[in-house]
This record gives sequence, structure tokens and C-alpha cells, in this order.
Amino acid sequence: MEEDWSAVAEAINARAGELAMKQKELAERSGVSLAIVREIQQGRIQRRRNPRTLEALSIALEWHPQHLIAVLQRKTPPATDPTDQPAEDPLVPLLNTVIRELRGLRAQVGALTSRLDESASKARKNSRRKDE
Repeated sequence: MEEDWSAVAEAINARAGELAMKQKELAERSGVSLAIVREIQQGRIQRRRNPRTLEALSIALEWHPQHLIAVLQRKTPPATDPTDQPAEDPLVPLLNTVIRELRGLRAQVGALTSRLDESASKARKNSRRKDE
């Protein structure tokens, strides 16, 4: 079955417009990285994604969890029952923000550790040269 990523992009963009939701807010609400939200909205990179990504975006856009999967597969999306919607836990967006921050800090620590290792290695080499 051929996937229609341009229809997914159109659906997300239209719904985000209806809800006056910016990309950053959609990323925060869904827990999907801002880069992936951009890729999907712009339709630039059309590749297989984890179904949970589209489910998370559907829920953040106040649709049935299978809405965007149906759009991708060129099927009629299921109707959303407003009484069936679970209340959004206010901690979820906060936890997703903390996770992104921790990942960023981990990357910074890794880069700093590499630089420190290089400096220590150079210092040892210089020390050996002086001893000779």
C-alpha cells in the first residue's frame, strides 16, 4: 500500500491552523521532536515512522489516535468521540521537556569530555618531551 505523506502534512497543517498551534507547541504536546514535526509538516522526508509518532501527533491535535495513520493509508479517519478523550496529564509535556533537556546536556558533557581527554593527552605528551 502506498503511503500519502503529503496528505498527512496537509492534515496536520490544516488542523494546527484551526487550533492556532505552532510547531513548537505541537512538538511539546505530542512529545515528538521539533525536527520530526517540521519534517512531517513540510513533507520533505517521506519515510516510514514509528506508528506511535503519528498517534502522538493525532492526540496532540485532538483527533482519534489512529487519525493520521488512516490519512497516511488513504483511509477515512475514525470519528473522535469527545466523551472518550482522556484528560491530558499536565506532567507529560513537562516530562518531555525534561527529557529533551537531559539529552542536550548529555551531548554537551560528551563533547566536553572529549575535549578534556584531548587536552590531557597533549599535556602528557608535552610532559614526556620535557622529561627526555
